[in-house]
Amino acid sequence: MAALLVLVVAVWFAACEAGPPPATPPIVPGDAASPREVNLIAKDYTFVPATLDLVPGETVLLHVIDGGLDIHEAIIGDASVQEAWELAESVVDEAGPGPAPIVNVPFDVGGLRIVVRSGERVDVVWTVPAVGAGAAGAAEPFVVGCHIPGHWERGMQIPVRWVDGS
Repeated sequence: MAALLVLVVAVWFAACEAGPPPATPPIVPGDAASPREVNLIAKDYTFVPATLDLVPGETVLLHVIDGGLDIHEAIIGDASVQEAWELAESVVDEAGPGPAPIVNVPFDVGGLRIVVRSGERVDVVWTVPAVGAGAAGAAEPFVVGCHIPGHWERGMQIPVRWVDGS
């Protein structure tokens, strides 16, 4: 009887194992007339999904949802964009319950910044860069990061995966 119980428990734990993430289904790129809808959820120092899949040059309707208790932001861009926002927001002592820090970066930094409060959703139509650091195979990858004080350090960042449109 004990052996049967051990076997049942072992099978149960094996069935609960997450396994590898599923492959990304084919993406039909959006355009200005019909943007592809993309959901990005910010919560508890993480983003869901764990990778943001984009097609270079497509237009997306990005729904950024704050499912956490803190204010968050989604900054999409390469390392120079992330560094600029991290530096700009580092002058703020800590994130409070109020609005995002009022900071700016130089105009030529580029990237995209979306600030969203707890429980809110912000929708942005955005044309993904087609060339440069955003292109597939480029030397400097894009990431999505939150630079509200302390969030980046807690790991609130995910990679952008460049995919071919079908």
